[in-house]
Amino acid sequence: MIFSRLQKLRAQFDLLGIDAFLVTFQPHVRYLSGFSGSSGIGLLTKRSTYLITDGRYAQQIRHEVKGWKVFVTDQSLFDVLRRQNLLRHGWRIGFDGNTVTYNRLKELKKSFPRVKFHPKVDCIEQLAAIKDQHEIAKIKKAVAITDRVFLEILDLIKPGVRELDIAAEISYRQRKHGAEADAFETIVASGERSAFPHGRASAKKLSMGEIVTLDFGCVVEGYHSDMTRTLALGRPTAEVKKIYKVVLDAQQRAIDSARSGIKTKELDAVARCYIKEQGYEKYYRHSLGHGIGLQLHEPPRLSVLSKATLESGNVVTIEPGVYIPNIGGVRIEDDVVITNGSCLVLNQSSKEFIIL
Repeated sequence: MIFSRLQKLRAQFDLLGIDAFLVTFQPHVRYLSGFSGSSGIGLLTKRSTYLITDGRYAQQIRHEVKGWKVFVTDQSLFDVLRRQNLLRHGWRIGFDGNTVTYNRLKELKKSFPRVKFHPKVDCIEQLAAIKDQHEIAKIKKAVAITDRVFLEILDLIKPGVRELDIAAEISYRQRKHGAEADAFETIVASGERSAFPHGRASAKKLSMGEIVTLDFGCVVEGYHSDMTRTLALGRPTAEVKKIYKVVLDAQQRAIDSARSGIKTKELDAVARCYIKEQGYEKYYRHSLGHGIGLQLHEPPRLSVLSKATLESGNVVTIEPGVYIPNIGGVRIEDDVVITNGSCLVLNQSSKEFIIL
């Protein structure tokens, strides 16, 4: 599995015009080597693979990584490249142009004046966007934990409870059920705050008659889940009910259209055009979704600006929303696996408008 990923990246070297690839972004390091530590860089040449970390991970890296020559150092990781003469004179070295800082690039050029460094964008992301069955299985585990926690916390959502308390309970329960971390800072937004698409949980207490948006996920073996549900405390207004139905219908239309071969901007348009037809266009303030995997947000992007096309094996979120100031917001989000003829929705949590 790891060897196949390395070979696919190597197969791009001639097209990219490089002799080796310097891997410095931790999700990329993990994808190509299996190393889950927070400190590590890799070098992939046409025939060899080198991985460098610090002493904190001396035992862990040897447990997790096979097939790479490993260096453990108490000095700068990048200094090992120089001391071990791993970057040869005249080589053209590719690196991820999205994540290497300008200062880091200056340091590399200074340390290796006879080496040419070439920024390359999305090389590893494009490989990682197509998930294998092992990766999908890990995402399914993360989704199952998120689904389970959603059911468990419904009884805790009551008037007088703080948004922060609900968020803390979500985090605790996800870890209790096997997650290694939250996928991101849990969003709990109630009442008018639910009109904030990314409203972090606050000290605000829930009140009867409000809607509550919950957006959360977890990490299992490095892979993320991401789900949103919106519910009501007490009887919602007719306007809120209408908004909920519009968002749910828009999401279902997008799910029904999601398949390999469709352009991501066309899929975004499926939901966006429906919401526009219902009169809520100006209240839909973000893209339809994004890829998930070792990163919470990764290609492909489901956006009007995207030029990508969905492929079998992509795992993406589908999450339209409508957010109206002084009223509130509704978002409904599922994680789906793209297949040849359709998509598989991983989340099992109900999307009926739950009224507590």
